[in-house]
Amino acid sequence: MDLEEAKEFKERCTQCAAVSWGITDEGKYYCTSCHNVTERSKEVINTEDIPNSKIKAINRGLKRKKKLEKGWDWYVCEGFQYILYQQAEALKSLGVGPELKNEVLHNFWKRYLQKSKQAYCEKPIYTTRKKAMVVEDNLSHLDCSSEPELLSDVSYSFVESGAESQSDIFSQKSFPVSSRASQPEMVASVCSGSLDGVEYSQRKEKGTVKMSVPRTLALCYLSLLWQREAITLSDLLRFVEEDHIPYVNAFQHFPEEMKLYGRDKRIFAVESWPDYEDIHKKTIEIATFLDLPHFPDITEDCYLHPNILCMKYLMEVNLPDEMHGLACQVIKMTGIGEVDFLTFDPIAKMAKTVKYDVQAVAIIVVVLKLLFLLDDNFEWSLSNLAEKYNKKNKKDKPWFDFRKWYQVMKKTVDEKKHKWEEARAKYMWKSEKPLYYSFIDKPVVYKRRDMVVNLQKQFSTLVDWTPTVEKKRPSSFQFNWTEEDTDRTCFHGHSLQGVLKEKGQSLLTKNSSYWLSTQKFCKGYCKHLTTYEESNFSLSYQFILNLFSFLLRIKTSLLHEEVSLIERKLFKNKYSKTKKKSRRSRKARRH
Repeated sequence: MDLEEAKEFKERCTQCAAVSWGITDEGKYYCTSCHNVTERSKEVINTEDIPNSKIKAINRGLKRKKKLEKGWDWYVCEGFQYILYQQAEALKSLGVGPELKNEVLHNFWKRYLQKSKQAYCEKPIYTTRKKAMVVEDNLSHLDCSSEPELLSDVSYSFVESGAESQSDIFSQKSFPVSSRASQPEMVASVCSGSLDGVEYSQRKEKGTVKMSVPRTLALCYLSLLWQREAITLSDLLRFVEEDHIPYVNAFQHFPEEMKLYGRDKRIFAVESWPDYEDIHKKTIEIATFLDLPHFPDITEDCYLHPNILCMKYLMEVNLPDEMHGLACQVIKMTGIGEVDFLTFDPIAKMAKTVKYDVQAVAIIVVVLKLLFLLDDNFEWSLSNLAEKYNKKNKKDKPWFDFRKWYQVMKKTVDEKKHKWEEARAKYMWKSEKPLYYSFIDKPVVYKRRDMVVNLQKQFSTLVDWTPTVEKKRPSSFQFNWTEEDTDRTCFHGHSLQGVLKEKGQSLLTKNSSYWLSTQKFCKGYCKHLTTYEESNFSLSYQFILNLFSFLLRIKTSLLHEEVSLIERKLFKNKYSKTKKKSRRSRKARRH
């Protein structure tokens, strides 16, 4: 628009009577006061002076800009599909086989869409919209080896997958899309970037599991469990915390055209770290909802078997290798190493999946109690004996000294815990891509974001801030112990001779007593099986529980409960005696 060229036009505006004209891209006069466009146009002699109206319309035109601001028409399930895709890619970069993404997770996701009636069914829930149409077309297959396409832009085949993973293919139904949004869709798009953001947040259907960001992790863990990969649930959550797997602000990976605001913020924004018990519960919930078949067997050669996991965690916490034999005996006596016990079966009446990592460290705690009692007395007397022996026999294989191990581990864990707490405190929860509830709030949100970034830069210069080092490749081990490390003692090769005694051809523990972590279990209607109060237990036992709880990033009470359950299986006679005593006391009170 050129105001100088419009000065020669002296007629008054028919709307406001002002004489202030400009020229539009099409060459017509318009009033700069009331924006009234006349039918009169400027006579142009040289055609080369006419600007490219299409280019200017894209750059300046309000209609185009509004369309670009709105972005693609997309559904909430498509957002979760992108998050799952990014999480699968991250797991692949960590060494997980490509089959997890292309086959297992892909099929679980298809099954979820079908069960929740969002796709792969004859009448998807989106067909309730006024102008949504279901069109029959040729059979097509979704290619998950590349970046997933939007569900609204791709045709899906209707797949009914059975318990044996066999599929019957019926006539194909495309995902409902309309070229122009109906009235309900336009209302939804004002309140959210997605077409069904408002409807999705309000949807409450019995028997349907609504997808959420935490449930994407549960789906990933189910896929890992199906593949029997060498990643436990605690490892998965730790990789999330270390930012190796997208979770917090995962929506930042969405394409630019997928606009996110309004109700979408409540659906996709996460403001807390994933909790072990919560994700474990959601895993069972999703597996039951999907009606998944019996999972592949967890045998002795699988990473998730307690024999292998116990060895891993013994190495992790710097305990002697000889303890592994005792751990295997406990596993055999309790029967928790059996295939039927370890394998997940969602179709069972009481669908339960074993907490493989928690169970393994609980076995180690039981073994430590069998050897050292952990009553704040017996373990220190054994440490005195080991210390004297090691001083006299420096050339021989050293005896395991519990006191020395405690000192080394406490210092190491305290340092690690301090760094972990510091990293948590410094973590930036706000995303680089700010979220807003409406386009009215958009400039305010971005302005605040710029102000925060500027303040951070100013404070960083004041405190002499150094840029963060590039994150290292994640590992299954948080602690590394080697014989070559002179600063820290490695106890892997130490002997348990100071704790065991020979009797004929067998070895027995010097400790002849044992105290149970839980004398009495809660009744079935109670939410928890055991109660844990630190003041009721010895300091040694508290330290052991806190050590392993930090290692797995779980609550101490959860580990205590698992220890109690293993003891219940290991000492059946003791628990039966306590039950009989309690019954006798009740009868005596009645009489």
